[in-house]
Amino acid sequence: MTESDRALVDRFADALAAERGAARNTLLAYRSDLAAAAEVVGDLGLAGAAELGRLAPAWAELSPATLARRSAALRRFYGFLADEGLRSDDPSAALPRPRTVRPLPRVLEPDEVDAMFREAEDRAASGEPLRLRNLALLELLYGSGLRATELVSLPARALARPEPFLILSGKGGKERLVPISDRARVAVARWRETLPKGAVWLFPGGKAHVSRVRLFQLVRAMAAEAGIAPERISPHVLRHAFATHLLANGADLRVLQALLGHADIATTQIYTHVDSKRLVELVNRVHPLAGGALAKASTSA
Repeated sequence: MTESDRALVDRFADALAAERGAARNTLLAYRSDLAAAAEVVGDLGLAGAAELGRLAPAWAELSPATLARRSAALRRFYGFLADEGLRSDDPSAALPRPRTVRPLPRVLEPDEVDAMFREAEDRAASGEPLRLRNLALLELLYGSGLRATELVSLPARALARPEPFLILSGKGGKERLVPISDRARVAVARWRETLPKGAVWLFPGGKAHVSRVRLFQLVRAMAAEAGIAPERISPHVLRHAFATHLLANGADLRVLQALLGHADIATTQIYTHVDSKRLVELVNRVHPLAGGALAKASTSA
């Protein structure tokens, strides 16, 4: 990458960090994708449609997801240059646009979640600290839809106050309100009683907090104990279950978006596939034309 390109990429990254609160890993990913493009087209700042047209054959062996990500990084980069007056044109129309299909989330049935909770509660009844910890983890994963990183990095003081919610700083530093159920609060309180004084993390492990990898292992172990195939379960699958089951019971998509911390409602809309039958029934039941409801309303008026 040329020195001039490096300067442009630095300005682009600074803008993403300042205006959109992009996380460090996100910025590193953008830099990596732009560097990969520079290897093919040469000078990114001066590249036109002809140069960008070389990317499609050069990246033909990439997975659709990787190709889509790299193209998106370049589109945003050139959009930034145009907005800042650093280019008079935007050549990104020449970028490859792979067709990608967002994979549907793996889904747990409510009775499977119930089985995991029954087993975790039975084992926690012994009062064994690690069993109390596991139940608290499960309550927060499924009961609040926390991301794995958000969960394992909770400070020891989390949920120590009576408010029925947490204020979390999620992806990109964006804050959101996360409701905490009474049963989750009870489970966390029982676990907190076992923590040593001066504990920094709610779920300590080693020299810091429990790692995401360890959380993954714990969740799979709890699934196996409940008779569920471990390969079907992960912390993220429980987050999907939280969203899926809320939607199935009438939650609004916008509310769900806020609870999950999604920046874009399109990300949340993927959950509508899991309960299409309920959505059809909802339309048939409450639409003005359903069952002559419109005519009845006119008559009563």
